[in-house]
Amino acid sequence: MDGTDVEQVTLALLDAANDKDPEVQEQVRKSMLTLGKQQPDRVLAMCQDYLLKHPKLVVGHRVVVLQTIELIASCRIEEISSLRIKNIISLASDEMTRSKEVIPDWQQAASNILVAVGNKHINDIMEEILNKFQPGVLPHFFVVQTLANLSDSNVYGMVPFLNAILGTMLPMLSMAKQDNMKWVFSSALCHFSDSILEYLANLDKAPDPTVRKDTFSSEIYAAFEILFNNWLQSRESKLRLTVAEAVGSMCHLMASDKLEEQLPKLIPAILSLYKKNNEHYIISKSLSQVLDASVNMGSRVLETQLDSLLFALHQQVSAPTDYNNPPTVKNHNEVLRSFSLLANSFPDRMVMFVLQKLENSNERSRMGSLAVLRHLINSTTSTMESKKLLILASIRHPMADHSNKVKKRVVQVISAMAHHGYLELEGGELLVRFIVQHCALPDTYQRGERPTDPEEVTNESLRMMCDNTLHLLTTTVGRLADVLWPKLLYYLTPSQYSNATTPLCKSLIVLGNKKKTNQEPSFNIDFTQEVNLPSPQTLMIRLLVNAAFPLSSRGHGAPSLSLLQILSVNIHPNTEIHWDKEIPPLLSVLEETTEQSLDKRQWNEKLLKFLSKTLVTIDDDKWVCHLAAETTRYISTYNNDLEEKSFLYQCIGVTLQHCFNKELVKKQLQEVLLTARHNDAVEREGVAMGVGLCANSHLEGTLAKLDEFGKSDAFKKSPSIFNLLKDRNDVEVEKVKSTLILCYGQVALNAPPEKILNRIDQDILRCISKHFKTKVLGIKVETKDLTMKLSLIQSVGLIGKAISVCVKKQGYVFSRKQELIGVMLFLIFPSDVHVNSGQDFIKAEPADSLRTPVRHLVMTTCSNLIPLDPALSENESFDLLKICVNSVFSLPPETQTPEKIKDDEVLDPKKRKALHRDTLAALQELLKSVLAKDPTPDGLQNVFKHIESYLSSGQDHERERAVMATARILSYYLDNLTVKNMVSFHNLGALLGRLSPRCSDPHPAVRTAAIECIYTLLYIQLRYEGFSLDYKDEAVDSLLPLRDKLENPDHSVLYKTCSDLTKVMSKRLPQQQLTTLVFMLFEGLVDSQTNCCRASSVVLNTLLKNRGGGLQDLVPEMLEVLHVRLQSVTDEQVRVAVGQTVLILASQHLQTVINTLVNQPLPFDSWTSEMWMALGADPIVANQIIEMVMEKFLIMAPYVDRKGSMIRGGMTKVATNQPLAMTCGLKELLLNGQSQEPAVSQFPQLFACLIVRLGASVGVSAPKDNNVKNVASFHVAGVAADALRILLARAQLDDVMKRLDEDNAWDAMREQNTHVTGITLLARAMAKHAGPRLPSIVECLCPSLNNIYECQRITVTAFFSELLNHHVVTELMLIDVLMNNMMERISDPCCTVRMLAVRGLGNIAVGSPEKVNKYAKELLAAMSSGMEEKDDPGKLITLEAMSGLSKVLLYLDKKNVQLLVVYIFMKIKPFLESENDEIRCASILLMGNLSKFGSGEQVFKDQIHNVLVSLLLHLVDPNPQVVKACKYAMRVCAPVVGSEKITTMFQNHLHDDKSLHYGEFINDLTKYLIEDFAGMLNFYHISVIQFFKSNWSEVRAGAAMFIGFLLGNLPEEHFSHLNMGTITKGLVMLLQDPDPVVRAKAAEAMGHFL
Repeated sequence: MDGTDVEQVTLALLDAANDKDPEVQEQVRKSMLTLGKQQPDRVLAMCQDYLLKHPKLVVGHRVVVLQTIELIASCRIEEISSLRIKNIISLASDEMTRSKEVIPDWQQAASNILVAVGNKHINDIMEEILNKFQPGVLPHFFVVQTLANLSDSNVYGMVPFLNAILGTMLPMLSMAKQDNMKWVFSSALCHFSDSILEYLANLDKAPDPTVRKDTFSSEIYAAFEILFNNWLQSRESKLRLTVAEAVGSMCHLMASDKLEEQLPKLIPAILSLYKKNNEHYIISKSLSQVLDASVNMGSRVLETQLDSLLFALHQQVSAPTDYNNPPTVKNHNEVLRSFSLLANSFPDRMVMFVLQKLENSNERSRMGSLAVLRHLINSTTSTMESKKLLILASIRHPMADHSNKVKKRVVQVISAMAHHGYLELEGGELLVRFIVQHCALPDTYQRGERPTDPEEVTNESLRMMCDNTLHLLTTTVGRLADVLWPKLLYYLTPSQYSNATTPLCKSLIVLGNKKKTNQEPSFNIDFTQEVNLPSPQTLMIRLLVNAAFPLSSRGHGAPSLSLLQILSVNIHPNTEIHWDKEIPPLLSVLEETTEQSLDKRQWNEKLLKFLSKTLVTIDDDKWVCHLAAETTRYISTYNNDLEEKSFLYQCIGVTLQHCFNKELVKKQLQEVLLTARHNDAVEREGVAMGVGLCANSHLEGTLAKLDEFGKSDAFKKSPSIFNLLKDRNDVEVEKVKSTLILCYGQVALNAPPEKILNRIDQDILRCISKHFKTKVLGIKVETKDLTMKLSLIQSVGLIGKAISVCVKKQGYVFSRKQELIGVMLFLIFPSDVHVNSGQDFIKAEPADSLRTPVRHLVMTTCSNLIPLDPALSENESFDLLKICVNSVFSLPPETQTPEKIKDDEVLDPKKRKALHRDTLAALQELLKSVLAKDPTPDGLQNVFKHIESYLSSGQDHERERAVMATARILSYYLDNLTVKNMVSFHNLGALLGRLSPRCSDPHPAVRTAAIECIYTLLYIQLRYEGFSLDYKDEAVDSLLPLRDKLENPDHSVLYKTCSDLTKVMSKRLPQQQLTTLVFMLFEGLVDSQTNCCRASSVVLNTLLKNRGGGLQDLVPEMLEVLHVRLQSVTDEQVRVAVGQTVLILASQHLQTVINTLVNQPLPFDSWTSEMWMALGADPIVANQIIEMVMEKFLIMAPYVDRKGSMIRGGMTKVATNQPLAMTCGLKELLLNGQSQEPAVSQFPQLFACLIVRLGASVGVSAPKDNNVKNVASFHVAGVAADALRILLARAQLDDVMKRLDEDNAWDAMREQNTHVTGITLLARAMAKHAGPRLPSIVECLCPSLNNIYECQRITVTAFFSELLNHHVVTELMLIDVLMNNMMERISDPCCTVRMLAVRGLGNIAVGSPEKVNKYAKELLAAMSSGMEEKDDPGKLITLEAMSGLSKVLLYLDKKNVQLLVVYIFMKIKPFLESENDEIRCASILLMGNLSKFGSGEQVFKDQIHNVLVSLLLHLVDPNPQVVKACKYAMRVCAPVVGSEKITTMFQNHLHDDKSLHYGEFINDLTKYLIEDFAGMLNFYHISVIQFFKSNWSEVRAGAAMFIGFLLGNLPEEHFSHLNMGTITKGLVMLLQDPDPVVRAKAAEAMGHFL
């Protein structure tokens, strides 16, 4: 290759090295490197020359060239000649130092070359650099930097030079005036020192093992003096840090005496840097190195610097550490390392310093001190041994700190101390207490909140840390067991540690289990010796109260019970066996418990029963009395936890039950009543329950004590009245009375049944009356005190409950029942109850919110009173139900927060939820109580009429309440039903009509409850029909599984369920109730809930199918009602269902329904559409309608021509009304899946009918008259296309549908400009996937080819044309019919029909190639005339003729075509570079197909070689179809090319379905071209160069690749065949192409030049 060309290429690459596109730049660099690797000397020389010739090159460009030199030198250092090495060194040295100014990118790139070469040629490098490192002359910045980097990259090569370098450098240091020079000298000295230290540390590997530290000591010291004395005080921060780093490294190389001499100045100097710099890591690292060197040589001076050192280091260790900023973490670790170094030399002073610093209350100071202390405890164990007691005493100061950050460090220190034996020492228990205190921390944030300060240590995180620490101390530090057991028990009872209960219990369980298993004596606790521990009674009651609230205090219930089991022997010897049996089942309950699933009342009853059994098991009255006294004394500790306190009162009650000492019982009751805080409702109730439980064993004594307390001074309003109440001066007398009233109710409930009845009037109601001072029953209704009102209600309810239990065993008439119920109702709604007084109560209980428990307590009380004799009158019962139902159902949902009114407190969500739940439950019980008094259909109706209106409420919560209430009263009714006579259940139809739509309510709870209601109703009906109580009806029982299906929100599942439900109802419903049910369901169509409307329609249809025969007279009325209802029905699914209703009716009245639907306005609204669709559900009806429509299409004009608008002019096609309406109706009918049978039976006729109708609809507008709305949005052809699409679906031609959908054929068919494409796609899909149907379809379509409507001829011709593309027409013997039709259409007056006919004739070659020669004459004539078509503005007929001929040629005999080959070839060659993709593609395909007619002829082979380059380059054509055509043409032409290897390659690699790696392909191909056609290389490369100017960037890039690989694979002897000058010029031109891909490929090609 000519050197000039190589130079041109290299220069071009060098010129392009700074290309604006990074990918091109990278490719240029790769090409340069590729060239450089092959001929490093030559390329390096060119790079060198380029830089020398372009001294003013921009810096960025120079840098790229220098980087290229560095890369070549790095990877080919061994192959580069020594002369070239010297030249490169000289060049790099010159580039590096040419500018006296520092230009980092440029000079660094040059420096990097020297470093890269220096790894191999250190002597040459040093010779060059030392020339520029002359004594007495300040060197260039990068000369020094290069020396520093060389000492890093080549330690063993550089260290031998360092003595001399240091000798030369020392005088220069004083000459350096600029900061950057000082910086680079300092950096170099740091690198030199590190290299020397590394060299000395690895002398066994070093070339000169005689090197010693003292070799460099004097020079290093001299340099140190300058750096330290002059430069360390620089104003420039970066310089100071580098000097400090260097000084740190140099210290290790200084003579010991010199270092000792400098320390008094050095250490203060380094410490002073902390104040001058923001970045401290380098300083700390330097200081650490100085201290390390000092300690290693045993410095004596170091002690004099200790105070200042410790002070500065402490400041550093106290600085915040940011773990997202690594230097701060490194700094912290270096500082701790310094502390360790000093601690080993000066342990006493170190410890005293740290402990003194702990007394400082500054947060950061303390945190730093604690970090050091922890580090010293862990890292210098032996040194700290004698300091333990001192450290223990000093840690108390930070323990009292309020900062969580400090506390976190304290916990870390305590953990370290625990592992090193500190906690066993005196004072260690304080550390344990600290941990426990912080296990009890409350939350800092509410759930879901996050701290704003990321460094904040929240209570939660500190608490978790303490939990983990306590667990670790328990489980991993064995010697602590006797420190923690039993002392941790102390923390279980004080209330301030309550939040630590869970971790405490877990630790105690671990310790106790271990000691118990090992039978250690210390397991048994002597409570008399352990004076600080709570008594066994206090422990037991505390753990039991914890268990009552298992999810509180971080889930302390289960751990408390488990600990109680462990402590059993220590609590009382008799409990062990009993608790081992009783506690595990309780724990099992808790394992499966969540906050939602926990039944508080049931759980508390279990625990009270457990306590009672325990006391029986203990069987020790003295112990039990002690427990009662301890528990009463313990009450005050729960003043802030009222729920727990309430349970404690109940425990006292149970305990007193088991006390035989009556005086003690009275004393404890007195104590409870006196100390109780009567202001709080929870506490009042707890006291009352406790007193009531006590009365179970001590009725007389309890009543006496209550009476005595009621007469005490507590009820006299004087200044001294509360002296007995222990400073609770805020207690009002009414609150104390409220407690007493509640106590009487609880006493009545808990007292032995046989003793209570004769006490009700005289002892209990009398006392309640006395305390309430009423007029009705002693009630003075004017009282405004809500507490007394609530207490009265509860107490009366409890008395009623007690009486109802007793009267089961003995008769009793409660004469004051009506009075009490009247009072109860008045307390809810005074305006609705005629009692003399009190409109003020209306404000207390507003109807729109639930603020107090009055409602639920009143209803619970009434429920307890109603069963008692005498019974309520009808009016009394009505008022009771009306008031109670309305007052509860109309309440807002529990999730809604009520508005705050004046001083009212808004309940928290949990309490509000509980209040709602209790109120609803109370109403349910009340309804059952009323129904129990009259369990008949009328009695049921009397209850249901109050609920009925809420069933269809628009509010979810109201419907849910109503249907749940209905379900429960029906269930209760059935359970208690006794049929004595054959009575009619007359309200069954109305009830079913109201409830059945609810089975599809959007609210899941309503659905499930509704089906339960219907199930119950049908069983009630069966009972009334005389079936026995245990009779099981299979149909009705089938409703039960439907409940599970209703959980599935899927609509189809819900409706199926409703349908199944209706079949069961229909079977069991008496005929006389059917009408009521049907018209109720019509109302249900416009229910407030859409789902229920749907359910109503499903139930209605199922009923009409099963039993509609008996409703003939109602059909007109039903249709009228349906029509009216549909005007307000918006839900489409309801309309569908109503359509099915109409179908049921239409099956008997078809003509009337059809006439009505056809005359509906167009386009059909959704109602009409659904009606039509519904008609398809009946095959007989659908069949009749289809025949009628096809008949109308044949005889009616599809459109009329009308004059266009004044603006547009011309004629417009406007559709005729009736065929259009029938098309719309047919489309909707076919949408119904049930129309499949009639659609399939008439498929050929209907298909042909619709495709012709579609052709006649394209470009046709809708009529503008009164019967058509929204003309603009009505697409006439779209309707026909949709109908055809649905027909295919009905015929189950899924593959056809799938293919058409994938091809978007339907959209194409609708529009005039794409209609032919759409029909072609339709025909293709039918031929491929529905062949057997074609003969009858073709037969039906043939007559339409002679239609007067041009549009219909186009449609059918397009369909037939595509059919000829498929062999199936030959198999079906349709070929002659189709070919004859196409021949006739060649002369059609319509241009589009002619084009389609030519296309169809060409398609025979694809579909039925064996028939081509049969029609050879006709085909060639048609194609010839097509290619010469004059009336062909878009050249569409010509293109079709070319494509058709291409296909036909594949199968025509050679004799028919041979004479035309060259003519055709010459004709199509210009089209190869046509800008029209389709023409380009067609011409390439035709050329490929001509190949078989030219095989063996030289003239044809020449023609193939003429276009080979074009074909190869179009393999990267932007059009994928052209690429595909190229692959095909090259495969079929391969045998003609004349090279076996190329033929094989084309046939193996050029497959349509395989991607082609173009680069590899062209690379291999050029090798074979060189090998087999060396003589044509000149022709080839000239052809390729012509494509450098192609319009397509892909082709230009391909041409560059072609040339590149041709050059890369070309042997030296063939270069004479190529015009390298032209190639070079072309590639250089491409290197400036606007497309970066082309530039990159040109650069890549240039990489092949050598």
